[in-house]
Amino acid sequence: MYEERPALLDGAVLWTRTAGSAVRGARSAPSVLPDGCMDLIWADGHLLVAGPDTRAYVPGETAARFAGIRFAPGDAPAFLGVPAHELRDRRVALGALWGEARARRLGERVTEAPDPAAALDALVLRRAADGPAPDPLLRAVAARLAAGRPVAETADAVGIGARQLHRRSLDAFGYGPKTLARVLRLQRALALVRAGVPYAEVALRSGCADQAHLARETRALAGTTLGAYARSVAASANSETSEPSGSSTTA
Repeated sequence: MYEERPALLDGAVLWTRTAGSAVRGARSAPSVLPDGCMDLIWADGHLLVAGPDTRAYVPGETAARFAGIRFAPGDAPAFLGVPAHELRDRRVALGALWGEARARRLGERVTEAPDPAAALDALVLRRAADGPAPDPLLRAVAARLAAGRPVAETADAVGIGARQLHRRSLDAFGYGPKTLARVLRLQRALALVRAGVPYAEVALRSGCADQAHLARETRALAGTTLGAYARSVAASANSETSEPSGSSTTA
């Protein structure tokens, strides 16, 4: 079972998962789909970082319980102290970034907590309080692209040139603004698919040229088809509603 709730950190989301359900980006599908975000993850006592994805990631079930905090796009690098592009399409042990001893102590602290997700939230809040605030310019970039605004228009709106926007986007998001715009457009489209909107209307409302364009983008970024994604959503919903009423998930 996958569950999520707002984090105390502004713009972040806490989630928990047991083996066999999906993580970020596509809760009801077996793959993790690109969403413009990065996560700090606790997996059965170990801490790792999920970098920004440019393609579907199929997690290997090496742990039974997971908890994570998903940062808003562009916020994680300041917390981690690592440019996002260094972690693009990677899953990296936190010890590789912060040192094994420190990561082990933090992992033990989270493991001992009654609610590992809340413990991750507290850990992030403590570190964020001592670090720089999220860059409002990059938050504005992410917000405009998420709303479907063109990259060139976004650069003009925030008052920086195309080259500077690309460089700062690599550090903050892990890829350039055009890729971020594609990823966020995909997420808009998949949300409409989950809501049962016809594919042709999904393409129009999400900002694709036509349904064929949407199909190509879904295949390229999500590694699946619109039909397969819709079926996975329906299968997941049916599975959850058929669970015994007393079943629960702890994380």
